[in-house]
Amino acid sequence: METNSSRPTKLYVAMVLLLLSLNPCESVDVDPQDKAALLLFGSRAQGPSQSLSAWWSGSNCTNWTGVACSRESGKVISVNLTGMNLSGDVHPSLCNLSSLESLGLAQNGFTGAIPPCLGSLSGLKTLDLSRNRFGGALPDTISRLGNLKELVLSWNRDLGGLLPPWIGNFSDKLERVDAGFNSFRGEIPESLLYLKSLRHLNLENNNLGGDLRDFQQSLEILNLGSNSLSGTLPCFSACSGSLSVLNLADNNIVGGIPTCIASLEALTHLNLSHNQLSYKISPRLVFSEKILVLDLSFNDLAGPLPSKIAEGTEKGLILLDLSHNQLSGEIPSKLTELKSLQALFLSHNLLTGEIPSRIGNLTYLQVIDLSNNVLSGAIPLNIVGCFQLLALILNNNNLTGVIQPEFDALSGLKILDISNNKISGEIPQTLAGWKSLEIVDLSSNNLSGTLNDAITKWSSLKYLSLARNMFSGNLPSWVFTFQAIRMMDFSGNNFSGIIPDGNFNLSLYYNNRDFARQPGNISLVSMATLGIKVHVVVASTNEVRLNYDIIAAVGIDLSGNMLHGEIPSGIFGLEGLEYLNLSYNILTGPLPDLEKMRSLKALDLSHNSLSGHPPENISGLEDLTALDLSYNSFSGYISKQQGYWRFPGAFAGNPNLCVESSTGACGQESTPVVPGKTFQEEMVEGPISLSVFLLSAAITFYFSIVSLFCSARARRYILETKL
Repeated sequence: METNSSRPTKLYVAMVLLLLSLNPCESVDVDPQDKAALLLFGSRAQGPSQSLSAWWSGSNCTNWTGVACSRESGKVISVNLTGMNLSGDVHPSLCNLSSLESLGLAQNGFTGAIPPCLGSLSGLKTLDLSRNRFGGALPDTISRLGNLKELVLSWNRDLGGLLPPWIGNFSDKLERVDAGFNSFRGEIPESLLYLKSLRHLNLENNNLGGDLRDFQQSLEILNLGSNSLSGTLPCFSACSGSLSVLNLADNNIVGGIPTCIASLEALTHLNLSHNQLSYKISPRLVFSEKILVLDLSFNDLAGPLPSKIAEGTEKGLILLDLSHNQLSGEIPSKLTELKSLQALFLSHNLLTGEIPSRIGNLTYLQVIDLSNNVLSGAIPLNIVGCFQLLALILNNNNLTGVIQPEFDALSGLKILDISNNKISGEIPQTLAGWKSLEIVDLSSNNLSGTLNDAITKWSSLKYLSLARNMFSGNLPSWVFTFQAIRMMDFSGNNFSGIIPDGNFNLSLYYNNRDFARQPGNISLVSMATLGIKVHVVVASTNEVRLNYDIIAAVGIDLSGNMLHGEIPSGIFGLEGLEYLNLSYNILTGPLPDLEKMRSLKALDLSHNSLSGHPPENISGLEDLTALDLSYNSFSGYISKQQGYWRFPGAFAGNPNLCVESSTGACGQESTPVVPGKTFQEEMVEGPISLSVFLLSAAITFYFSIVSLFCSARARRYILETKL
């Protein structure tokens, strides 16, 4: 009779036996012929010696890196060498793996043509050759792979030619074709339009042309961005219940946006940016609550903003970009019902009226860009409801009012640009709570008062512009103590007193030439602008992370004030400084040697009362492209050997200074010559002012199976899909 105590033991033994029978790691030797083929391939592949070293350590398939074998026969059924840093040509011995079902060579450095013999692998279901350096045309022999489900060829820039007409009819099992970021040209083959099994098509960033045509299968992802497709938008009716991602950005599509696009009930991402779409946005174009990303930017859309463009739910639209169009009228208050919105871009339109007073209802908002419109009124106090805000960009409008003390509730703010408005008053002391600020542009307003200590709490500052306001008083001693500062612009104010002789050694950028140095030459015009690339990452959990890159000169601008006294010698020891403008002040004393300022590209000390002899030799300042020391009280003799001959007019208005001419005599210095404009004209227009920034935001959205990111015009989205 069986006892109760023996039952658990027998059950345990049975489970162990079952697990052993299902063990996929059971030892199996690689088929001898397949082993020879792999070893020959491995011996010809270039790369780190340890990458494939296990292949020479025995025949047990489980020990072979990236190789899987059939348990019954030992035949190789899968080779996955993704990201192994291998290079060179792919040896054709790989084609002798007659039972191969999956071949992955992605993210390596393989070169040459794709081996035509791969077409002999009749059992192949997955072929991934992406992110290599393959070139030439796609071999016609690939059309023999009648069992192929996935063909991934993306990111091989030299792989191109005409997309073969057979690409959509050689396998009735083909579900995924990814040939983005290659050099294919011509029209999209008609066979792809009718391939019933196709679910994922990515031909982004090629040279494809012709009219955009409708697809006749249940696509889930369609990415044709960054080509030269023309024509009008089809309805994609066959995909109405399946299409989740549609990217047609950066093409030449014309006409209006048909309302049938909103009937794509599974759509989560729609990117139609950088086309030539026109006409009004129909009030009947209302997307479902499933839409997460809607980008219609950089088109010619006109008329009013629709009062409703998507169903407002707690889990709906995350990003809305209608920027760079011709939209007019007021911002509809119903926009504040899109409660899931995290990024809102309406810049570069013709919008009027006030910022909606209920903007604070959008509590998930992290980025607001309403710049370059004709908005008026004050920044609504209700905006403090957007307590997760990271970037507030309102420059180039007609906004009035003051900076409210209550705005300190936006404690996570990193980017603040309210330049080129009519905002007045002082900087409130309460804004000491903005400890995360990194970019601040308050330039070209009517702000006044003295610099209070609240600014010292902005310890992460990289860029600060207070230019062209009415600030007054002395410059505080802490003004040069920000460790991460790249550019500080206090020009065009009423500051007085001396330039504080503070600790100039704190800034990494001011003192480190490697930090400061930008590739190539920077012209005066580009030195007066700043480029910012903003990356907003939206994870599958719908959480946003803001990153950005700054492209700008490293500099200090205190021009156009009433500063007096001598220039602190510490400024002239800043190795990383590329741009220094102290013109139009009342500065006195001698000018020390400039030899330590090895990164200097532009120096303007004109219209002061500096005296003594100019620095002896500037020939060592190889990057210096603009110099203006005019209208001072310099004296002495400047020879041609000192290097100043590169800057005609740099010493104009210094009557006691003799500048050697071509004849060897003292020459008459004329007004400084700078291509296009005088140096001072450039400065009056606002050196490095966010008001004239070309705001390049490349917004990238990464989802669990889809990655979207922007192409590089002013702000562009590139939608890269990947499974």
